Amino acid sequence: MNNRTFTMIKPDATEKGYTGGILKMINDAGFRIAAMKMVHLSEKKAGEFYAVHKERPFYGELVEFMSRGPITAAILEKDNAVEDFRKLIGATNPKDAAEGTIRKLYAASIGENAVHGSDSDENAAIEGDFFFSKLEQF
Repeated sequence: MNNRTFTMIKPDATEKGYTGGILKMINDAGFRIAAMKMVHLSEKKAGEFYAVHKERPFYGELVEFMSRGPITAAILEKDNAVEDFRKLIGATNPKDAAEGTIRKLYAASIGENAVHGSDSDENAAIEGDFFFSKLEQF
């Protein structure tokens, strides 16, 4: 089990001014931010990040959404980071998300669900390394 996970605050949450509230929830849940930056992904970079979904019918829409505005990428640290963060963000569909989760509070729909959270330790490392060099990870 790894003690790091990766997250992105997506364009929808950034556009609505939710970044500060989401970061506060992350801090209040005991996560330490090991790396963080705000970036505007090009369609090419968004496509590279979501390449695992290339054959899925929603891929083009996802790439377009993720490149429409700035995101905040972060590596988070805490014991049991992946599982604990998945609980904090809640279900992909905000209608199904538990009360008090990030998606219940800040997501508008399945597609515009405010945040990304890694689904495994392996993917957390891959995703974190996509955005941050080792010199940027503390």
